[in-house]
Amino acid sequence: MRNIRVAAVQMEHAAGDKAANLAKIERFVKQAAGDGVEMIAFPECCITGYWFLRHLPRDEIAALAEPIFDGPSSQRLITLAADHGMTIGAGLVEIADDGAMFNTYVVASPDGQCRRHRKIHCFISEHLASGSEYTVFDTPHGCRVGVLTCYDNNIIENGRITALMGAEVLLAPHQTGGCNLPDPNTMGRVNRALWDNRHADPAAIEAEFRGEKGRGWLMRWLPSRAHDNGCFLLFANGVGVDDDEIRTGNAMILDPYGRILAETWQADDAMVVADLDASLLPQSTGRRWLRTRRPDLYAPLTEPTGTEIDTRVSRFREDGT
Repeated sequence: MRNIRVAAVQMEHAAGDKAANLAKIERFVKQAAGDGVEMIAFPECCITGYWFLRHLPRDEIAALAEPIFDGPSSQRLITLAADHGMTIGAGLVEIADDGAMFNTYVVASPDGQCRRHRKIHCFISEHLASGSEYTVFDTPHGCRVGVLTCYDNNIIENGRITALMGAEVLLAPHQTGGCNLPDPNTMGRVNRALWDNRHADPAAIEAEFRGEKGRGWLMRWLPSRAHDNGCFLLFANGVGVDDDEIRTGNAMILDPYGRILAETWQADDAMVVADLDASLLPQSTGRRWLRTRRPDLYAPLTEPTGTEIDTRVSRFREDGT
């Protein structure tokens, strides 16, 4: 890997308004190009919108979904990538040739290559399927990139497998924070009034974003994904209104030691930029741990325990089991 300048974006999407969301993405790409950025990550489902999808019947989701690669949103990202010499990642709902739909993250590179990651642990709708493949690829910027979408990052095996496939930079698009979960110790809903009053009282909403509903929760696990696997991590999250929840943003970039290179807790659309120092990778703690693994002992990791359940059940079941 060589040194590279990267960016992570937090943005408030407009539910179902792909034109408005793509216009916002384009503005950030142009801003990033002016800062010399070569790779930029946008949030999960930021093109189509996210949390409102759980209310929609299949036909309405299908009307919003697009084929990847040949679809208009993919093509626009491909054009933006070529025009600005930048690798660009952004999320949307995909519809495949057989009619199956996925929560998909598209990554377009300036050499014309376009990849997709189908979220492995999808739960937003019964009409969306979960992906079954890991996504790791080389870029024209001299680095190898992996993608894990939101809940994918919560499962530690996913981060490890992505690292074993050679990922040096992990794109981690999310729609998280401010969630109304049954566990009172995890996140918690942000009062909509604080968001609506953010310009008059920015300190109040930023306290929530920096507290347990946002950054506090992230700091209990997100840095370990970078540290334990010896990779840089770009955390791109939604911010602001997402149906009946308020996303907490907290866009950040981490190094292979889990240290934060750049972050924001601004209650608004925002972008953070950082230079990735490739010399940190070879002797990082996670890389050294990868080299001393004992795969001969890990067979139990592939054996079902009998307690596994579908992500959609796990996410919403009130007893937390």
